[in-house]
Amino acid sequence: MSLIPRWKYMTENSKAMIKRVVLSVLALLLSIWVIRALLPWAIFALLGYWAFTWLTKSNWNKWSD
Repeated sequence: MSLIPRWKYMTENSKAMIKRVVLSVLALLLSIWVIRALLPWAIFALLGYWAFTWLTKSNWNKWSD
């Protein structure tokens, strides 16, 4: 026996709910896939920004004395 009832015996409200759930799960999986792909780049950019600000602050203090 299938996990959900047969499609032709379901009410319109049940069909609509199943369609919304499937679309929500697909959107969630797509967003997780995109975040996993972009997360290393975001971490790398953040580390680069911190290094840049740290280096410019260090050099500014050397030249200001």
